[in-house]
Amino acid sequence: MSRDHVQSTERAGAAGAAGAAGVSGVTGVTGAVGVAGAPAAGMPSEGPGAPAPDGAGAAPVPGSGSTPASSVVDETAASPAPGAAEAPFLELLARGASAEAYEQPVLVARAEGRPAEEIAALERAKPLALRVRSELEGRRRREAELSALFETAHDLAGLRDLDAVLQAIVQRARSLLGTDIAYLSLNDPARGDTYMRVTEGSVAARFQQLRLGMGEGLGGLVAQTARPYVTDDYFKDDRFRHTRAIDAGVRDEGLVAILGVPLMLGQHVIGVLFAADRRARVFEREQIALLGSFAALAAAAIDTANLLTETRSALAGLERANEIIQDRSGVIERASDVHDRLAELVLRGGQVHDVAAAVSEVLDGTVEFTEAVAAPAQALEASRAEGHAVRHGDDWIAAVAAGGELLGALVLRGHPGLDPVDQRTLERAAMVTSLLLLARRSAAEAEQRVRGELLDDLLDARDRDSRLLRERASRLQADLDATHVVLAARLDAAAADADHEADARRRLWSAASHLAATRRGLAAARDGGTVLLLPLEPGDTATEVARRTARHLGTAVHEPVTVGASAPVEKLVTRPDAVAGAYEEGRRCLDALRLLGRSGDGAAAEDFGFLGLLLAGDRDITGFVHRTIGQVVAYDERRGTDLVRTLDAYFASGMSPARTKDALHVHVNTVAQRLERVGRLLGDDWQSPARALEIQLALRLHRLSGAGRH
Repeated sequence: MSRDHVQSTERAGAAGAAGAAGVSGVTGVTGAVGVAGAPAAGMPSEGPGAPAPDGAGAAPVPGSGSTPASSVVDETAASPAPGAAEAPFLELLARGASAEAYEQPVLVARAEGRPAEEIAALERAKPLALRVRSELEGRRRREAELSALFETAHDLAGLRDLDAVLQAIVQRARSLLGTDIAYLSLNDPARGDTYMRVTEGSVAARFQQLRLGMGEGLGGLVAQTARPYVTDDYFKDDRFRHTRAIDAGVRDEGLVAILGVPLMLGQHVIGVLFAADRRARVFEREQIALLGSFAALAAAAIDTANLLTETRSALAGLERANEIIQDRSGVIERASDVHDRLAELVLRGGQVHDVAAAVSEVLDGTVEFTEAVAAPAQALEASRAEGHAVRHGDDWIAAVAAGGELLGALVLRGHPGLDPVDQRTLERAAMVTSLLLLARRSAAEAEQRVRGELLDDLLDARDRDSRLLRERASRLQADLDATHVVLAARLDAAAADADHEADARRRLWSAASHLAATRRGLAAARDGGTVLLLPLEPGDTATEVARRTARHLGTAVHEPVTVGASAPVEKLVTRPDAVAGAYEEGRRCLDALRLLGRSGDGAAAEDFGFLGLLLAGDRDITGFVHRTIGQVVAYDERRGTDLVRTLDAYFASGMSPARTKDALHVHVNTVAQRLERVGRLLGDDWQSPARALEIQLALRLHRLSGAGRH
C-alpha cells in the first residue's frame, strides 16, 4: 500500500475513534498489551511520558489504576474480553503486515456474526494499530535514513573515488525517497553553465547529457536562490524559466514531480541534487530535509575531492620540482666536469679527437669531429648561422667555425633526446674545438708559408737541387716522387670593394693551405687565386680531384670556387718545368670553365674532348687517340680486322653504308656487321654529332701519326 493511502487510512481511523487516546512508540505498545486478558497500562499520545492532550482520556485498561473518561468507561465496560480486540492487530504488527491487512479482523468478525460490542472494539483498536504501525514505519524509515547518512559519511571519510561517492549518494537518495530517478548536476565556471554529473534511474541519453544555462529550469532556480524547490508538475510550473533543450530532456525522461536542493560550499552554490518521479507527487518536509542532508554530504565530498586533487597536484609539483633540482644539480656537475676537462685539454695542448672523446664520455654517446664537406650541409649551415647545435635525424650537429669560415663539425651520433644543458655542452665543445683548430692553424701558418715557398720554387724553377727539394718536402710530409695534379683555383663572385676581395683571397688561401696540409700537398697564393699541388691517389682522376677541391673550397669560404686541373704530372724533381707547365694547363682549364659558364665547378683537360688538346700544355695526341678510338685500334691489332679503315671509309662516304661498301669493295652486310662491332666497342652514341666529330679527329691524328698506315 502507498504512503498516501496509509495517511488517509490514519486520518479516517482518527476520525472514527474521536476521544480515544493516541498511541505512539513501540515501547508504549508492547507495554500496553501483553498476553490476552492481561491488564494494560495507558499510553500517552505524543510519545512515552508525554501528557495526554486536553480533553482526551486515557485508553481504558482494567486494573491499571488510571482514571478514564466516562464515555470511554462505558465502552470499556461493554467490551466482552479485555485485550481481545487488540490481539489480532498485535499479530499483524508483529509480522509487519500491510495496511490493507488491518481491515481483515473487522471483516472476519462481521462475517462470523460476532457480537456488536466485539466488532466495535475491533473498530476502535484498528486505527490505534494503524497509528502504531505508522509510527513503527516512521522509526524504521528514520533508522534507514540515519544508516544511509552514516554509510555515506563513512564513504566520504575514506574518499578514494569522487565519482563512486557521488554515485552512492544519488543511489541512496533515490532509494530512501522512493523516487523513479535521482541525479546531481555541477556548475562549470569555465563555460558558465551546469551539467549532469551523476544520474541514477535515468533512461534517456539526451537527459543524461543535458547542459543548463545559469538560471534555467528548476535547477537554475535552486542555484539562484540557494534554497530547495519542489514542483508537483514540472510542465505546469511557471516559477522558473523553461527552455526548449531542458524541457525536451525532461520530456524524454518522462519526469513530472521534481525536488531540487542546493549543494553549498560556504555561501556558494556549486550544484544541485535532484529527486524526481514520473507521476505527480507531493514531497514531504522530512523528505526535503533528507535530500538536503545528502546534498550537504555531496558538497563535502566534492570539496574534499578538490582539496585532495589540489594536494596531490601540489605534491606532484613538489616531486617534479625535486626531480628537476636533482637533475639540474647532476647536469651542473656534468657541465662543471666538462668545463674542467676541456680547460685542461686546451692548457696541455690537446687535439680535436681528445675533445670529442671527453664529450663522448660526458654525454654518454659517440661524438666525432668531421670535415665540413663530410657533414650534412643544411644542418651544418643552420648550426653555423644560429650558433647552436641542431638536430639532424637521430644526430646532433654543432658547427666548428672561426669567423665566417667553417672548419668542420662535431657530430653526436644516435642521441635524438638531448637535454638543453647537454646541448650547450656540445656547443661549448665545438667552440673549444674551433679554438684548438685556430691555435693549430696559427702554429701551422709558418709551415704553410714554408709549403708555399716550396711550391713557388717548383713553379719558378729557382731551386733545382733535387736532394734539397726532397728534404724540404719530407719535412712537410710531402712526397715529390709521387704522381701529382696541379690545380688552379679562383673565386668567381665579384668583390664589393678591395678590402672584401683581399679578405676573400686570404680565406681562399687559408682553406687551400689547410686542404693541402691534410692531403700532404702544397699550396700557394698566385695570380689573384691559389695554386695547389696534390698527390693523385690510386684509382683517382684529375677530374675527380678538381671537382672535389672546388666543393671543399667553396664550402669553406662560402663562395663559388672554380678549379682547373692539369693532367697527372710525374717526376716533379727531375723535370724543371713540369710544375710550371702543369699550372699553365690548369689555368687554361680554369679559363675555359669560366667561359663556358661553369663557375664553381672543377674540371681537367681530359673533360673537354678534342678541345682538351688545345688546353693541354703537352698536347697529348696519343692520349686523346687512345681515349677516343683505342678500343677499335686494339681490336684490329688482336683480330687482324679492318674496323679502323671501315670507319675512315664510312665517314668519308658521308656515313652511308651503300657508298662505304663500294669504297671498300665488300658486301653491304659486311659493312653493317663491322659498324655493329664498332658500336659495341665505342658505345651506342658513337654516331652522335659530338662523338662523331671526336672520332673523325682521332682517326685523322691516328693516320697522320703513321700508326694507321698499312
